[in-house]
Amino acid sequence: MSSETNVLGSDLGTVIASALGSGTGTAYVVDPTPAMLRALIETGVSADRSEPVRVLAGRGALKPVADEFTTATAAAELVDHGAIELRVGSAEAGNALVVTDERVVAVVDVAGRAAGLTTDDDGFVGAAAETHQARFDAADPFRLRTPGLSTIRSSLHSELGEAVQSDFDAVFESLEADDGPDLDAVVVSLLVAARNDVLLYDVSKWGEDVGIASKATFSRTKTELEECGAIETEKVPIDVGRPRLRLQLGDERLRTAAPERLAAVAAELVG
Repeated sequence: MSSETNVLGSDLGTVIASALGSGTGTAYVVDPTPAMLRALIETGVSADRSEPVRVLAGRGALKPVADEFTTATAAAELVDHGAIELRVGSAEAGNALVVTDERVVAVVDVAGRAAGLTTDDDGFVGAAAETHQARFDAADPFRLRTPGLSTIRSSLHSELGEAVQSDFDAVFESLEADDGPDLDAVVVSLLVAARNDVLLYDVSKWGEDVGIASKATFSRTKTELEECGAIETEKVPIDVGRPRLRLQLGDERLRTAAPERLAAVAAELVG
């Protein structure tokens, strides 16, 4: 073991970023916990990385992260940039590992402290890289349901307008805060649409086209938000067919809230 290259840090992101920085080629992150996977996505990987970080994780670690709106959009952004690849594999390493072309780092997280225990023995590093490359190549890709943030923002601007995109940006930033509320992509989209009097048809079509959720999911979530008083609808006649529904904020606290407070107020109403 090369004790002088061990890494101690107050957070997982620092340790993982340091471990990944030890090599110049393709790196592997093997069997991470959900917390390690979040740290990798949020702070451990640069979007302009020249070689991808190949992540081999259990479905139990991948699914919770994929279900978190802000983390999932960040992961999708990294995937779109070719900075990270996600695949599903069973835990075999016995510990979360970062494998580069120069080192193998076992990442340990205990009581809020993180450490990277390192070896740079050529034979061990070579064997680890070969083993985990084979495991990765044999594993199935993990498909994120949530699109990347830049895709969401650009499509909002082009399909629903600059004001909707601006409000979305403010709400999304509030979700990213450490103490931010936990709302999913469909709820956020409907709240922002309601703040701008957008038709349910338009926002649900946008959401389905961009890959956030189906029109049926948007309609079902709209009903749930109506039931708790967060939004209300107004019928808008059209030339042919059933009237469309215009979304509006239902609760006075939402109508008077600044965009950056919209999610926090809505979270109280949704419960």
